[in-house]
Amino acid sequence: MVLTENGIVQAANKSEYDRNSEIKAFDDTKAGVKGLMEAGLKKIPRMFIHEQYILEKKSISDRSDELSIPVIDLEWLNKDASARIEIIDKVKEACEEWGFFQIVNHGVPISLMDKVLDDARKFHELEIEVKKKYYSRDIKKKVIYNSNFDLYQASTANWRDTLSLIMAPHPPQPQELPQVCRETMMEYSKEVKKLGTIIFELLSIALGLNPNHLKDMDCAKGLFVTANYYPACPEPDLTLGISSHTDIAFLSLLLQDQIGGLQILHKNQWVDVPFSPGALIVNIGDLMEASLITNAKFKSVYHRVLANIVGPRISVGFFFRMHIQENSNSRLYGPIKELLSKENPPIYREATGEEIVACRYKKGFDGVPLLSHFKLNKSPLE
Repeated sequence: MVLTENGIVQAANKSEYDRNSEIKAFDDTKAGVKGLMEAGLKKIPRMFIHEQYILEKKSISDRSDELSIPVIDLEWLNKDASARIEIIDKVKEACEEWGFFQIVNHGVPISLMDKVLDDARKFHELEIEVKKKYYSRDIKKKVIYNSNFDLYQASTANWRDTLSLIMAPHPPQPQELPQVCRETMMEYSKEVKKLGTIIFELLSIALGLNPNHLKDMDCAKGLFVTANYYPACPEPDLTLGISSHTDIAFLSLLLQDQIGGLQILHKNQWVDVPFSPGALIVNIGDLMEASLITNAKFKSVYHRVLANIVGPRISVGFFFRMHIQENSNSRLYGPIKELLSKENPPIYREATGEEIVACRYKKGFDGVPLLSHFKLNKSPLE
């Protein structure tokens, strides 16, 4: 084995490759992927190489560039009854057909959105000695900085570093949050909570339920935040910023910068979700998907983030879901009874929020659909 100047263990030849040693050496630096780039890395370590992604890129001959996710304007939501009905219809169609949509004129100040991205960048660009005090793999902590939450579970590491925050229902004390992004994250979380409540109301109506149905099920109670930093990558065709996955949430609201890079899988095609000034990206998560609540009426779809050579790319995701330590007395979640019938029997078993979240942390992004672990009447191959 060879310890490089970057602090990464690499094999002298392929037969000697020791992935576990390479991962541990990387983790021990607490410098993340950004630390690799600051060390002058020219080629990415083997632990980051996505063989499946490389094969997929070579096999795709015709990926449509004409598809785009729906964009929904919320400006007339409370001003015109017919416009409100039209918006609800668009939300319903987007959730059933895409699982993703963008919203504009949503009420969150663009200046605040810009500051969230800027402060997230500032955190990740702090001196490593400052960031190290937040570095941890204890998923029960409310403030965590690390690289790849599933570093030791996944077959391949992703090219990103992340600051994770639990902002509801029991957020950290203000002094526990990094000073560089403290005020902004607190203010933006309040705005996202308000917006999320509105979206859950629209989703409830779209499902033919009482407007407060999803809110009363505590879907808007928990809020988990990830501020992601994707450094420029010297070999972006060999790795991914985030590998293909679905979100463990009822609902996710994503803010991405002008670099873009997000793709969603729609009808077996990867579709780009480009940066759109002032827009927020909304997607259905596993807990909602059809997931355990709508019984597969709304779709939690696969998505990924490409690595890039220009970086850094910044994104901030807000996930409406409870976290591990918030779920000690968690309720059971299962398909809404009002949506079931003889023709539409339950697809998923009931499970607690803690069980579902814990499953994601245990399995990581392993390529296996998270919901398959909760499916009823699974086939022998599942």
